Amino acid sequence: SPAAAGKLLVIPMEGSHWLSMKKVLVELSKRGHEIVVVAPDNKILIDSADVYELKTYPVPFTKEDMEEHI
Repeated sequence: SPAAAGKLLVIPMEGSHWLSMKKVLVELSKRGHEIVVVAPDNKILIDSADVYELKTYPVPFTKEDMEEHI
């Protein structure tokens, strides 16, 4: 194959960007890539899945604060 599977670090944004990216991550996982997604702990749409490892980090705003601003 033209490329070997590797390790990917993904730092997504909330919203439709994430929804589109998640489909790509599923396909990359099927092709053997190891994926780590890094997101703030107040994430709204970004969720865990079997195809990648989700790591969160603390931020000074709660999920409710984010939902209110959006």
